[in-house]
Amino acid sequence: MGMSPETLYCAECGRPSSADELARFGDLLICPECKNNYAQKLREGVAPVSAVRYGGFWIRVGAYLIDVVILFVVQYVVDLALRGSVIPTYQQPQPGDLGAIAALLPALGITTLINLTMGALYEGFFVAKLAATPGKMVCGLKVVRADGTPVGLGRAFGRYFVKFAEWVVVFLGWIGFLIVGFDAQKRALHDMIVDTRVIRIR
Repeated sequence: MGMSPETLYCAECGRPSSADELARFGDLLICPECKNNYAQKLREGVAPVSAVRYGGFWIRVGAYLIDVVILFVVQYVVDLALRGSVIPTYQQPQPGDLGAIAALLPALGITTLINLTMGALYEGFFVAKLAATPGKMVCGLKVVRADGTPVGLGRAFGRYFVKFAEWVVVFLGWIGFLIVGFDAQKRALHDMIVDTRVIRIR
């Protein structure tokens, strides 16, 4: 059975297209609907990169919050389902009860590992397969490479873990995301590290 055509994204409008429909202009891929106008811009000496609409700070915050809510609900349901089997049962410790606090640590460690794995699968799968998490889909955003090509599964997972590493150091995490408001291509720190862009498709 043949593989389905690879989906790429127009550097002008962000419209998804198959690879054989797109025209290449240097490092950029342009869809048939934008090709003539783009060629005219080149003839007139207009900077081609200016047409790409990147996802700015606030719309990305909105997409992030949607994903946080979805993941919280899923993780809560999974936590309840696995408690008592994979996740050890525990009682809420009282202040100063060191024994109860020590008994809580294994459950917290396993829960954190499960949540981290679920977050990586959530973001890695959606970004690699659909170019956007559900939150980004709602906000009309896509995650692509600098030349408009899709993000592979390995890079999608890498992007998640780089982002997670930023948030481990909370201050750095906020700084890494606030950069979006000042960067010309609206990149967060993790976008810079793994060479991705978040573009608007509507």
